Amino acid sequence: MPTSILRSAAGGLVLACAVVSTGLAPEATSAQDLPNVFFDCDGRRCNRQYFRTEITWVNWVNDKEVADVHIIMTSQGAGSGGREYILDFIGTDPFEPYSDSHSYRSFSTDTEVETLDGITQVMSLGMALFANHEGYRDLVDVVGPDPDESNKQFIVSQDDVNDPWNLWVFSVNGQFEVGGESTYSNTRLNSTLSAGRTTPDSRVSFWGTVRHNRVSIELTDSTFVDTRTDWDINNTLIYPLAAHWSLGVQSQAGRMVRVNQDFRAEMTGAVEYSVFPYEEATRRAFTFYYRVGPAYRRYLERTQYDEMEETRWEQTLQIRFSARQPWGNADFSATGSHFLHDFDRNLLRLDSSFEFRIVRGLSFSVGGNVAWVDDQIYLSAGGVTDEEALLRLQQRASSFDYEFESGFRIQFGSIYNNAVNNRIGRRW
Repeated sequence: MPTSILRSAAGGLVLACAVVSTGLAPEATSAQDLPNVFFDCDGRRCNRQYFRTEITWVNWVNDKEVADVHIIMTSQGAGSGGREYILDFIGTDPFEPYSDSHSYRSFSTDTEVETLDGITQVMSLGMALFANHEGYRDLVDVVGPDPDESNKQFIVSQDDVNDPWNLWVFSVNGQFEVGGESTYSNTRLNSTLSAGRTTPDSRVSFWGTVRHNRVSIELTDSTFVDTRTDWDINNTLIYPLAAHWSLGVQSQAGRMVRVNQDFRAEMTGAVEYSVFPYEEATRRAFTFYYRVGPAYRRYLERTQYDEMEETRWEQTLQIRFSARQPWGNADFSATGSHFLHDFDRNLLRLDSSFEFRIVRGLSFSVGGNVAWVDDQIYLSAGGVTDEEALLRLQQRASSFDYEFESGFRIQFGSIYNNAVNNRIGRRW
């Protein structure tokens, strides 16, 4: 494994170290001589096969219950457009607790392989430290970096360099799709522009999206054609008030045909309290979020309340808890909102997802959401056509909506099979 620079998340420092052994030392002649590692990841760059291929001096096991160390990898967006990957190493011996954490920051210009290589180096370092702590011997060699390479990559702050962009990052995306058959055609065009600036003391972001969609369907005696263009512009400014408090201002303008809004503009103030420190957000979070402000709407069709335009104040409170721990994952949120001019026009939504590891090889997951809806002041008095209802092109009146899913996973068999075979990959 080649030497590389591990970019740490703290203070822009450079940690120069590499785990360079990919084979077993002479003393490590059987699986019992190697630490058992369970990798827990759900998100970006969770390429288990890549890590198993690159790090061969441990036993990658398929069950947490037989692991010596449990690695949980989470990630969050960084100000430059890249991501920070956080790896928590948790020992499973209840009589000798072990806990350690390492992080790696990728750049927005990194390729997937560059990012995976960086994560691999950090993961190797963390496992080498665990192996040393637990008394494993002769598994890896650690060497210093090439002096010519040691200062080529590092994270800088605004004070470190003369940055003509002043830490701003911009992105432009576009997507065009067309498809169909003899009696059907669909054309989609999406474009997004974003700009953001993130520092330890503030976060400013702007983004806008344009969505154009045209669908044509030949019916028995006619042709149904629907063409619509939506757009939106958003702005968010976030500032820390204290260790557990944040203050923000959010604004939005846009056009949303499905909900009968030819133009919408709103500006809200927001405050959030986090029970846990924000630095722990990738592993656990418990927040209370409140926002309030006015929203102006100009409608495409007269509403059921006989309005063509109106300005209404609305307030929202959200309570959210999320955790990613060795026993599994949990995410729960409760959101309530209502219009200040009429408390009866309100919305209550509950969202949850849970995954539990019950016993060795058996896990259970459940998730869903339910909402009680009574805030659809934008609905058209004329209703929707059958075609719009069938294709879900237009929002219809509803007093509730829900979604539920559950599942389980049972795995048994060898827990020591580390072999990777990429020959003739799956084609079905």
